[in-house]
Amino acid sequence: MEEMKHSHEHHHECSCGTEEHEHQGCGCHHHHHHEEGGLKSKLFLIGATIILLIIAVFIEKEYSLATWQLLLVYLIPYLLIGHETLGEAAEGIAKGDMFNENFLMAIATIGALCIGFFPGSETEFPEAVFVMLFYQVGELFEGYAEGKSRDSISHLMNIRPDVANVERNGKVESVSPEDVKIGETIVIRPGERVPLDGIVVEGSSALNTIALTGESMPRDLNEGDTIMSGCINLSGVVRVRTTKSFGESTVSKIISLVESADKNKSSCSLLCLTCSSVRPILLFLSMPISE
Repeated sequence: MEEMKHSHEHHHECSCGTEEHEHQGCGCHHHHHHEEGGLKSKLFLIGATIILLIIAVFIEKEYSLATWQLLLVYLIPYLLIGHETLGEAAEGIAKGDMFNENFLMAIATIGALCIGFFPGSETEFPEAVFVMLFYQVGELFEGYAEGKSRDSISHLMNIRPDVANVERNGKVESVSPEDVKIGETIVIRPGERVPLDGIVVEGSSALNTIALTGESMPRDLNEGDTIMSGCINLSGVVRVRTTKSFGESTVSKIISLVESADKNKSSCSLLCLTCSSVRPILLFLSMPISE
C-alpha cells in the first residue's frame, strides 16, 4: 500500500524547471512580482516624463531662453525616460553590437537634440523627448504582453502530470511519466491527472477536460474510450493502456507549441530588426547630402 500514497507526497515541477518541495523554494512567483514591479516602475517614469515635458514646453513658450538653456530644461525629462535605453546602447557598442534598436533610438534622439545648434535650424528638443517617450510606451506594452505570455505558459505547466502509476510484475509502481513505455498499463485514481494518452481497458469514470478543451461539463469515460493526458479523473478508478510516449502525449505537445511560439520571433519581427540595423547607416550617409 505504500505505493498508493504517492499522490500526496510527490514533488511538483513548476514552469521555471525547478522542483518545488511543499510549494516552497521556487523562484517563479518572485520572478513574476519582479516583472510586475518593473512594469509599474516604467509606468511611473512615463507619467513623470509626461508631466516634466509639459512643464518644459510651458517654460519654452513663456520664457525666452538661449538654446543651451532650453536643452538643459528638456534634458531632464529626456534623461529620465531614456537613461536605460542610452545605457543599453552604450553597452551594445562596448560589446560590438551597435546596430540594435537601442542604438537606433539613441542616434535618432541625440540627433534631434543637436539639430537646434546648427545655424538656421529650429530646435527639436520636444521631438527628441517624444520619440524616446513613445519608444518606452511601446516597451511597456511589449513587457506586459510578454508577462501575459509567461503566465499562460506557467498555467499550462500546471496541467503537466509529474507521476504515473504503472502496473509492473503484479504491483502498482509510481514512476515518472517519461519512464512509462507504450503498451504498459497505468492506473488512474479519482482526483489524479491523466499522465499519458491511452485507451481505457477497465473501469468507467467522469473526466474533467476543461484544461485542454475548455468544456466545463465533465466527459463520461468508459471502457474502450480514448483518454488524453492533462485531464483530471473525477470519480472511478480506471486502467489505461498507453498508446503514446510522454514526449508525444497531448499535454507535452501543447506545452511545446506554446513555448515555441513564445520564444521564436515572427518573420515580421525579424524584418523590423533588420531594417532597424540598416537605418542608422542610412542616417549617417544622408547627413552630408542634407548639408
